[in-house]
Amino acid sequence: MRSLDVPGPTRTPWSVIGLGTWQFGSTEWGYGAGFDGEAARIVARARELGVTVFDTAEVYGFGRSERILGEALRACGGTDDVVLATKFLPLLPLGPVLEQRAVASAARLGVSSIDLYQIHKPHPLLGDSSAMRGMAALQRIGLVGAAGVSAYPMARWRTADAALGAPVHSNQVEFSLLRREPAAELVPFAVEQRRVVIAYSPLAQGLLTARYDETNRPSNAVRRNTAWLPENLRALRPLHDVLRDVASGHDATPAQVALAWVVHHPNTVAIPGASSLAQLESNVAAAAITLTADEHDGLTAAAAAVRRTLGPRALPALARDLTSSGRGPFGHVAV
Repeated sequence: MRSLDVPGPTRTPWSVIGLGTWQFGSTEWGYGAGFDGEAARIVARARELGVTVFDTAEVYGFGRSERILGEALRACGGTDDVVLATKFLPLLPLGPVLEQRAVASAARLGVSSIDLYQIHKPHPLLGDSSAMRGMAALQRIGLVGAAGVSAYPMARWRTADAALGAPVHSNQVEFSLLRREPAAELVPFAVEQRRVVIAYSPLAQGLLTARYDETNRPSNAVRRNTAWLPENLRALRPLHDVLRDVASGHDATPAQVALAWVVHHPNTVAIPGASSLAQLESNVAAAAITLTADEHDGLTAAAAAVRRTLGPRALPALARDLTSSGRGPFGHVAV
Protein backbone atom coordinates (compact mmCIF):
# COMPACT_ATOMS: atom_id res chain seq x y z
CA MET A 1 0.00 0.00 0.00
CA ARG A 2 1.38 3.41 -0.94
CA SER A 3 1.23 6.18 1.63
CA LEU A 4 1.27 9.95 1.46
CA ASP A 5 4.44 11.80 2.40
CA VAL A 6 2.67 14.40 4.52
CA PRO A 7 2.44 14.96 8.25
CA GLY A 8 -0.76 13.52 9.61
CA PRO A 9 -2.87 13.75 12.75
CA THR A 10 -1.14 10.60 14.01
CA ARG A 11 2.25 9.04 13.49
CA THR A 12 0.51 6.57 11.18
CA PRO A 13 1.04 7.26 7.46
CA TRP A 14 -2.04 7.97 5.35
CA SER A 15 -2.72 5.12 2.93
CA VAL A 16 -3.68 6.40 -0.53
CA ILE A 17 -6.70 4.08 -0.50
CA GLY A 18 -8.81 4.35 2.63
CA LEU A 19 -12.19 2.93 3.59
CA GLY A 20 -15.35 5.00 3.58
CA THR A 21 -18.05 3.60 5.86
CA TRP A 22 -21.22 5.44 4.88
CA GLN A 23 -22.71 2.03 4.09
CA PHE A 24 -22.18 0.69 7.64
CA GLY A 25 -25.55 0.83 9.34
CA SER A 26 -27.23 2.73 6.50
CA THR A 27 -30.38 1.09 5.20
CA GLU A 28 -30.30 3.20 2.04
CA TRP A 29 -27.23 1.18 1.04
CA GLY A 30 -29.02 -2.09 1.76
CA TYR A 31 -27.38 -2.59 5.15
CA GLY A 32 -29.20 -5.19 7.22
CA ALA A 33 -28.74 -6.99 10.51
CA GLY A 34 -26.81 -9.77 8.79
CA PHE A 35 -24.11 -7.36 7.62
CA ASP A 36 -22.54 -6.73 11.04
CA GLY A 37 -20.16 -9.66 10.71
CA GLU A 38 -19.25 -8.71 7.15
CA ALA A 39 -18.43 -5.16 8.24
CA ALA A 40 -16.03 -6.52 10.86
CA ARG A 41 -14.40 -8.78 8.28
CA ILE A 42 -14.05 -5.88 5.83
CA VAL A 43 -12.32 -3.70 8.43
CA ALA A 44 -10.01 -6.51 9.55
CA ARG A 45 -9.04 -7.33 5.97
CA ALA A 46 -8.50 -3.66 5.19
CA ARG A 47 -5.97 -3.47 8.00
CA GLU A 48 -4.23 -6.59 6.76
CA LEU A 49 -3.89 -4.98 3.33
CA GLY A 50 -2.35 -1.80 4.73
CA VAL A 51 -5.36 0.51 4.80
CA THR A 52 -4.85 3.08 7.55
CA VAL A 53 -7.50 5.74 6.78
CA PHE A 54 -11.02 4.95 8.03
CA ASP A 55 -13.71 7.57 7.54
CA THR A 56 -17.17 7.83 9.04
CA ALA A 57 -19.61 10.51 10.23
CA GLU A 58 -22.18 11.03 12.95
CA VAL A 59 -24.93 11.19 10.33
CA TYR A 60 -24.08 7.84 8.69
CA GLY A 61 -26.76 5.46 9.88
CA PHE A 62 -27.55 8.03 12.61
CA GLY A 63 -24.45 7.05 14.58
CA ARG A 64 -24.51 3.35 13.76
CA SER A 65 -21.58 3.61 11.35
CA GLU A 66 -19.37 5.09 14.08
CA ARG A 67 -20.32 2.32 16.51
CA ILE A 68 -19.80 -0.44 13.96
CA LEU A 69 -16.45 0.95 12.80
CA GLY A 70 -15.17 1.48 16.34
CA GLU A 71 -16.14 -2.03 17.42
CA ALA A 72 -14.58 -3.54 14.29
CA LEU A 73 -11.28 -1.69 14.77
CA ARG A 74 -11.05 -2.67 18.43
CA ALA A 75 -11.67 -6.30 17.48
CA CYS A 76 -8.68 -6.35 15.14
CA GLY A 77 -5.93 -4.45 16.90
CA GLY A 78 -7.36 -1.18 18.17
CA THR A 79 -7.05 2.33 16.80
CA ASP A 80 -3.50 3.37 17.68
CA ASP A 81 -2.11 2.66 14.20
CA VAL A 82 -4.91 4.07 12.05
CA VAL A 83 -6.15 7.51 11.00
CA LEU A 84 -9.67 7.48 12.39
CA ALA A 85 -11.81 10.26 10.94
CA THR A 86 -15.37 11.31 11.59
CA LYS A 87 -17.52 14.34 10.80
CA PHE A 88 -19.77 16.87 12.53
CA LEU A 89 -22.97 17.83 10.69
CA PRO A 90 -23.17 21.61 11.19
CA LEU A 91 -26.89 22.22 11.37
CA LEU A 92 -25.94 24.76 14.04
CA PRO A 93 -22.20 25.42 13.58
CA LEU A 94 -21.49 26.79 17.04
CA GLY A 95 -18.45 25.89 19.11
CA PRO A 96 -20.33 24.41 22.08
CA VAL A 97 -22.48 22.29 19.76
CA LEU A 98 -19.41 21.00 17.90
CA GLU A 99 -17.72 20.17 21.20
CA GLN A 100 -20.77 18.26 22.43
CA ARG A 101 -21.09 16.31 19.17
CA ALA A 102 -17.37 15.42 19.16
CA VAL A 103 -17.70 13.94 22.65
CA ALA A 104 -20.69 11.89 21.46
CA SER A 105 -18.81 10.69 18.36
CA ALA A 106 -15.77 9.68 20.42
CA ALA A 107 -18.05 7.70 22.74
CA ARG A 108 -19.66 5.86 19.84
CA LEU A 109 -16.24 5.14 18.33
CA GLY A 110 -14.94 4.03 21.71
CA VAL A 111 -11.87 6.28 21.62
CA SER A 112 -10.44 9.00 23.83
CA SER A 113 -9.20 11.02 20.85
CA ILE A 114 -10.44 11.49 17.28
CA ASP A 115 -7.53 11.65 14.85
CA LEU A 116 -9.33 13.81 12.30
CA TYR A 117 -12.53 15.69 13.08
CA GLN A 118 -14.19 17.28 10.06
CA ILE A 119 -16.97 19.80 9.55
CA HIS A 120 -19.22 17.86 7.19
CA LYS A 121 -20.37 20.75 4.99
CA PRO A 122 -19.99 24.52 4.94
CA HIS A 123 -23.03 26.20 6.46
CA PRO A 124 -24.72 28.31 3.76
CA LEU A 125 -25.44 31.25 6.07
CA LEU A 126 -23.06 31.08 9.02
CA GLY A 127 -19.29 31.18 8.91
CA ASP A 128 -16.76 28.98 10.65
CA SER A 129 -15.55 31.27 13.45
CA SER A 130 -17.56 29.79 16.29
CA ALA A 131 -17.19 26.16 15.17
CA MET A 132 -13.44 26.56 14.78
CA ARG A 133 -13.15 28.03 18.28
CA GLY A 134 -14.74 24.83 19.49
CA MET A 135 -12.40 22.80 17.30
CA ALA A 136 -9.37 24.59 18.74
CA ALA A 137 -10.62 23.92 22.27
CA LEU A 138 -10.95 20.22 21.47
CA GLN A 139 -7.42 20.18 20.09
CA ARG A 140 -6.06 21.83 23.23
CA ILE A 141 -7.53 19.15 25.49
CA GLY A 142 -6.48 16.34 23.15
CA LEU A 143 -9.93 15.13 22.11
CA VAL A 144 -9.18 16.03 18.48
CA GLY A 145 -5.89 15.56 16.69
CA ALA A 146 -6.33 17.40 13.41
CA ALA A 147 -9.12 19.59 12.08
CA GLY A 148 -10.66 18.93 8.69
CA VAL A 149 -13.49 20.16 6.52
CA SER A 150 -15.61 18.61 3.81
CA ALA A 151 -17.09 19.98 0.59
CA TYR A 152 -15.35 23.32 1.10
CA PRO A 153 -14.39 25.42 -1.95
CA MET A 154 -10.89 26.85 -1.99
CA ALA A 155 -11.81 30.26 -0.56
CA ARG A 156 -13.79 28.70 2.30
CA TRP A 157 -10.91 26.34 3.13
CA ARG A 158 -8.63 29.37 3.53
CA THR A 159 -11.27 31.11 5.64
CA ALA A 160 -11.52 28.05 7.86
CA ASP A 161 -7.73 28.17 8.33
CA ALA A 162 -7.99 31.76 9.50
CA ALA A 163 -10.88 30.95 11.83
CA LEU A 164 -8.96 28.07 13.43
CA GLY A 165 -5.74 30.05 13.61
CA ALA A 166 -3.89 26.94 12.47
CA PRO A 167 -3.87 24.66 9.41
CA VAL A 168 -7.10 22.84 8.61
CA HIS A 169 -5.39 19.64 7.65
CA SER A 170 -7.74 18.15 5.08
CA ASN A 171 -10.68 18.79 2.80
CA GLN A 172 -12.96 15.89 1.90
CA VAL A 173 -14.57 16.51 -1.47
CA GLU A 174 -16.25 14.61 -4.25
CA PHE A 175 -13.40 13.79 -6.62
CA SER A 176 -13.53 11.39 -9.55
CA LEU A 177 -13.21 11.29 -13.30
CA LEU A 178 -16.72 12.74 -13.41
CA ARG A 179 -15.96 15.41 -10.76
CA ARG A 180 -12.50 16.65 -11.64
CA GLU A 181 -12.73 20.18 -10.19
CA PRO A 182 -10.55 19.48 -7.10
CA ALA A 183 -7.54 18.92 -9.36
CA ALA A 184 -7.57 22.58 -10.40
CA GLU A 185 -7.16 24.35 -7.04
CA LEU A 186 -7.55 22.07 -4.04
CA VAL A 187 -4.85 19.56 -4.93
CA PRO A 188 -2.20 22.21 -5.76
CA PHE A 189 -3.03 23.97 -2.47
CA ALA A 190 -2.70 20.68 -0.59
CA VAL A 191 0.70 20.05 -2.20
CA GLU A 192 1.93 23.56 -1.46
CA GLN A 193 0.74 23.54 2.14
CA ARG A 194 1.36 19.83 2.87
CA ARG A 195 -2.33 19.14 3.39
CA VAL A 196 -4.56 16.31 2.19
CA VAL A 197 -7.48 16.08 -0.22
CA ILE A 198 -9.76 13.19 0.70
CA ALA A 199 -11.74 11.98 -2.29
CA TYR A 200 -15.22 10.67 -1.58
CA SER A 201 -17.32 8.98 -4.29
CA PRO A 202 -14.13 8.26 -6.29
CA LEU A 203 -16.14 5.79 -8.39
CA ALA A 204 -19.10 8.19 -8.75
CA GLN A 205 -21.30 5.77 -6.77
CA GLY A 206 -20.59 3.03 -9.30
CA LEU A 207 -20.92 4.96 -12.57
CA LEU A 208 -17.19 4.46 -13.22
CA THR A 209 -17.14 0.71 -12.65
CA ALA A 210 -18.37 0.19 -16.26
CA ARG A 211 -20.72 -2.47 -14.87
CA TYR A 212 -23.91 -0.56 -15.66
CA ASP A 213 -25.57 0.74 -18.80
CA GLU A 214 -29.06 1.73 -19.86
CA THR A 215 -30.14 -1.93 -19.93
CA ASN A 216 -28.62 -2.78 -16.55
CA ARG A 217 -29.24 -0.26 -13.80
CA PRO A 218 -28.89 -0.83 -10.05
CA SER A 219 -31.89 -0.90 -7.75
CA ASN A 220 -30.15 0.83 -4.84
CA ALA A 221 -32.19 3.73 -3.50
CA VAL A 222 -29.14 6.03 -3.27
CA ARG A 223 -28.76 5.79 -7.04
CA ARG A 224 -32.30 6.90 -7.90
CA ASN A 225 -31.27 10.19 -9.45
CA THR A 226 -30.78 11.79 -12.83
CA ALA A 227 -27.20 10.54 -13.23
CA TRP A 228 -28.61 7.05 -13.80
CA LEU A 229 -31.07 7.92 -16.54
CA PRO A 230 -30.65 5.80 -19.69
CA GLU A 231 -29.44 8.74 -21.80
CA ASN A 232 -26.80 9.62 -19.23
CA LEU A 233 -25.58 6.04 -19.03
CA ARG A 234 -25.32 5.99 -22.83
CA ALA A 235 -23.21 9.14 -22.67
CA LEU A 236 -20.68 7.27 -20.50
CA ARG A 237 -20.00 4.55 -23.07
CA PRO A 238 -16.90 6.21 -24.62
CA LEU A 239 -15.39 6.80 -21.19
CA HIS A 240 -16.12 3.22 -20.17
CA ASP A 241 -14.37 2.05 -23.35
CA VAL A 242 -11.25 4.03 -22.45
CA LEU A 243 -11.35 2.70 -18.89
CA ARG A 244 -11.51 -0.84 -20.27
CA ASP A 245 -8.65 -0.18 -22.69
CA VAL A 246 -6.38 1.17 -19.96
CA ALA A 247 -7.42 -1.62 -17.60
CA SER A 248 -6.43 -4.27 -20.14
CA GLY A 249 -2.87 -2.93 -20.12
CA HIS A 250 -2.63 -3.27 -16.34
CA ASP A 251 -4.48 -6.57 -15.88
CA ALA A 252 -6.99 -4.54 -13.89
CA THR A 253 -10.65 -3.61 -13.88
CA PRO A 254 -12.19 -0.31 -15.02
CA ALA A 255 -13.04 0.49 -11.40
CA GLN A 256 -9.42 0.01 -10.35
CA VAL A 257 -8.25 2.31 -13.13
CA ALA A 258 -10.79 4.96 -12.10
CA LEU A 259 -9.43 4.81 -8.54
CA ALA A 260 -5.84 4.89 -9.82
CA TRP A 261 -6.69 8.08 -11.72
CA VAL A 262 -7.78 9.74 -8.47
CA VAL A 263 -4.74 8.74 -6.42
CA HIS A 264 -2.45 9.61 -9.32
CA HIS A 265 -2.87 13.13 -7.96
CA PRO A 266 -0.45 14.00 -5.16
CA ASN A 267 -1.58 14.49 -1.56
CA THR A 268 -4.82 12.68 -2.33
CA VAL A 269 -6.50 9.79 -0.52
CA ALA A 270 -9.49 7.98 -2.03
CA ILE A 271 -12.06 6.51 0.36
CA PRO A 272 -14.30 4.15 -1.60
CA GLY A 273 -16.81 2.12 0.35
CA ALA A 274 -16.94 -1.66 0.28
CA SER A 275 -19.84 -4.00 0.92
CA SER A 276 -17.81 -7.20 0.50
CA LEU A 277 -14.28 -8.50 0.95
CA ALA A 278 -13.91 -8.88 -2.81
CA GLN A 279 -14.87 -5.26 -3.39
CA LEU A 280 -12.44 -4.09 -0.71
CA GLU A 281 -9.58 -6.13 -2.14
CA SER A 282 -10.27 -4.81 -5.61
CA ASN A 283 -10.25 -1.22 -4.36
CA VAL A 284 -7.00 -1.67 -2.43
CA ALA A 285 -5.29 -3.23 -5.45
CA ALA A 286 -5.77 0.05 -7.32
CA ALA A 287 -3.00 1.56 -5.19
CA ALA A 288 -0.49 -0.62 -7.04
CA ILE A 289 -1.46 0.73 -10.47
CA THR A 290 0.83 3.42 -11.82
CA LEU A 291 -0.74 5.24 -14.74
CA THR A 292 1.48 6.73 -17.40
CA ALA A 293 1.09 10.42 -18.17
CA ASP A 294 -0.53 9.49 -21.49
CA GLU A 295 -3.01 7.16 -19.77
CA HIS A 296 -3.91 9.79 -17.19
CA ASP A 297 -4.33 12.45 -19.85
CA GLY A 298 -6.34 10.14 -22.08
CA LEU A 299 -8.72 9.28 -19.26
CA THR A 300 -9.09 12.95 -18.36
CA ALA A 301 -9.84 13.88 -21.98
CA ALA A 302 -12.40 11.07 -22.33
CA ALA A 303 -14.12 12.18 -19.14
CA ALA A 304 -14.13 15.82 -20.23
CA ALA A 305 -15.88 14.82 -23.46
CA VAL A 306 -18.83 13.24 -21.61
CA ARG A 307 -22.03 15.26 -21.97
CA ARG A 308 -24.79 14.45 -19.51
CA THR A 309 -28.06 16.14 -18.56
CA LEU A 310 -28.20 16.48 -14.80
CA GLY A 311 -30.01 18.42 -12.11
CA PRO A 312 -33.27 20.32 -12.74
CA ARG A 313 -32.95 20.07 -16.52
CA ALA A 314 -33.18 16.29 -16.27
CA LEU A 315 -36.23 16.19 -13.99
CA PRO A 316 -38.79 15.81 -16.82
CA ALA A 317 -36.86 12.82 -18.15
CA LEU A 318 -36.66 11.36 -14.64
CA ALA A 319 -40.41 11.78 -14.19
CA ARG A 320 -41.08 10.04 -17.51
CA ASP A 321 -38.74 7.24 -16.55
CA LEU A 322 -40.45 6.79 -13.19
CA THR A 323 -43.90 6.53 -14.66
CA SER A 324 -43.30 4.67 -17.92
CA SER A 325 -44.99 1.26 -17.93
CA GLY A 326 -45.83 1.66 -14.24
CA ARG A 327 -42.25 0.80 -13.24
CA GLY A 328 -39.59 2.52 -11.16
CA PRO A 329 -36.47 4.02 -12.74
CA PHE A 330 -34.40 0.87 -12.23
CA GLY A 331 -36.74 -1.83 -13.43
CA HIS A 332 -38.54 -2.56 -10.14
CA VAL A 333 -42.32 -2.27 -9.97
CA ALA A 334 -43.36 1.09 -8.58
CA VAL A 335 -45.61 0.94 -5.49
